Amino acid sequence: MRLRLLALVALSPLAACSTVSEAVRGPELAPVGYPAALAPITQPMVSVREPAPQSASANSLWRTGARAFFNDQRAGRVGDILTVQIDIDDSAKTNNATSSSRTAGTTMGVPHFFGLETSLGKIMPGNFDAASMIETNSANNNAGAGSVNRQEKINLTIAAVVTGILPNGNMVIQGTQEVRTNAEVRQLTVAGIVRPEDISSANTIRHTQIAEARISYGGRGDISRVQKTPAGQSLVERFSPF
Repeated sequence: MRLRLLALVALSPLAACSTVSEAVRGPELAPVGYPAALAPITQPMVSVREPAPQSASANSLWRTGARAFFNDQRAGRVGDILTVQIDIDDSAKTNNATSSSRTAGTTMGVPHFFGLETSLGKIMPGNFDAASMIETNSANNNAGAGSVNRQEKINLTIAAVVTGILPNGNMVIQGTQEVRTNAEVRQLTVAGIVRPEDISSANTIRHTQIAEARISYGGRGDISRVQKTPAGQSLVERFSPF
């Protein structure tokens, strides 16, 4: 425990320096790197999809197994690039209302109980009536209402890299795009699994054709920092029981 505290104390100046540097000079762009290093995929993959052996044909432009006279320019190997078209226009609206009420009443008496009802009158307080010994009343009312009105619209295009090929031929793609404007960085990230058949002849694919799609669009910088809830306030709101 003591070593952990010492490590935190030793690293705190570095974190503070990074925060101060970003506040003064603005956010820095992430280094360009292979997408698999940025978001590792743990699924089993093959390194490359090898083409089937082709027999040479003398004095012929047609190759055995070829679909056209020219090579297929669509992405099909690890490291190839394809374009992802993101066009999200979703909206949801729901209205729910519930109401319930319950009323209950109970009256219990013992007008005759082996003749002991008169003896009970001597023990109980005055004006005791054995015919109405117990009487209860209860009422419960509950009303609730909720509504959701959500609308999202994103229209972006990003280039992604094929980072792996699954045994069935489907490809895993990942791509990150960063744009810096003054002191604000907007970052777009996309990842998922696509089928080679869904890639168009222009080497593009829609986001609706990506399985296990992970699309993130956000930013960091002065504007994002001002709009974000302070960490202390966020912790108080998260763990406050009131």
